[in-house]
Amino acid sequence: MDIMEMTRELGKALQQDDRFTAYMLAKQANDEDQELQEEIARFEDLRMNLGSAMATEEPDSDNIKALDTELKSLYQKIMKNPKMIVYTGAQQALEKLVSNMQQIISMCANGEDPDTCQIPEAGCTGSCATCGGCH
Repeated sequence: MDIMEMTRELGKALQQDDRFTAYMLAKQANDEDQELQEEIARFEDLRMNLGSAMATEEPDSDNIKALDTELKSLYQKIMKNPKMIVYTGAQQALEKLVSNMQQIISMCANGEDPDTCQIPEAGCTGSCATCGGCH
């Protein structure tokens, strides 16, 4: 088996992990929640309107402030939705798993022993050589 085939096998293993399953179920629940999807669409519209309002030659500070306030309020409402809370947690767990996988691969690509290389416990180590990327 060549390295690309092994990578595909790793991808299959990732998709069998409980964190991947939890993420996909949470994503599906969000996608099927019509009210939540309408709020997300409204948020995106507000975000674009705010960007446009800020980009005009003579920005209307009152309008910008009103759009910003509405945008922040809607964001808080979306993020307090129970389905969004579950989704966010599942997404973070999956991202951590993938980041850890990337860190191990990066360490191995830098010559570390695949059987003994350790993922740093917390945060940035300051060494980009062992990093899966900044978040």
